[in-house]
Amino acid sequence: MPHDTTVTDHDIPLAVRDSGGAGDPVLLLHGLGGTLEVWDALGLEGRRTVAMDLRGHGHSGDGPWDWEAALDDLEAVVRCLGLGNPAVAGHSLGGMLAVQWALRHPECPAVVNLDGLRSAESDPGNYPGMDPAERDRALADLKAAFDAQAASMGRPLPPEVQAMFPARALTTRDGRTYARPGAELLAAVRHTPPFRDTIPLLRNLTCPALVVIPTQDPPGMPGGELMAAFRRGVRRDLAGLPSNVRIRELDAGHDMLTERPEEVAALMAAFLAANPPGGASPA
Repeated sequence: MPHDTTVTDHDIPLAVRDSGGAGDPVLLLHGLGGTLEVWDALGLEGRRTVAMDLRGHGHSGDGPWDWEAALDDLEAVVRCLGLGNPAVAGHSLGGMLAVQWALRHPECPAVVNLDGLRSAESDPGNYPGMDPAERDRALADLKAAFDAQAASMGRPLPPEVQAMFPARALTTRDGRTYARPGAELLAAVRHTPPFRDTIPLLRNLTCPALVVIPTQDPPGMPGGELMAAFRRGVRRDLAGLPSNVRIRELDAGHDMLTERPEEVAALMAAFLAANPPGGASPA
């Protein structure tokens, strides 16, 4: 049975959920604003799965966002839990971290990136085929919406809004309830180059990688042409990647772990089985 524990031999405490067992280990990383619970519905039989709350999220400690520091957090979990050389899978922000982990650890047996490629607030050139004036208006509206959302994360949440968050994503200070992560961490992540576009980093990977992209608009995003153009840009820039990077499309939105857990699990299980530690295909 999975059990929760906290890694304390590190700069900040790191909350993890460990399935245990003797199977090949897989480290699971959630997205921005998520928690380790997003992986609970994913069944990866025969593997030791370890999901963690990223810094500033869930039950893990607070710390300023820095990509290298976040990777050091992963190092602490791997070391303290004796995971050796795990495969790493991540959704959204977690997928971006998985790619950077593989760049730091070329010996990594495999990485899985679930729609952790680029922010919707990307470079205007990443929306091909869209009228420039319409594109710029849509991007300005998107920025305003994200600015308002980020600002709201720094304010206490009224009870009716608290009910929209999982309990693990809330914290209480001075008798008032706030969402995690806070506005400062959100802003720090949002404006970094890897979050705006991780696709260029994929070209430097040497280990096997699976990239899963959605075909549907994310919930709450503006409709119309912007997201369609965004997907065209993603497909354009994923073309011609090295053969060790495999691309799969899934009939889902960005929250594919919630929407299609069985399909995601099947894709991951097949890919990981074909790329075990040591590089030898299973019999």
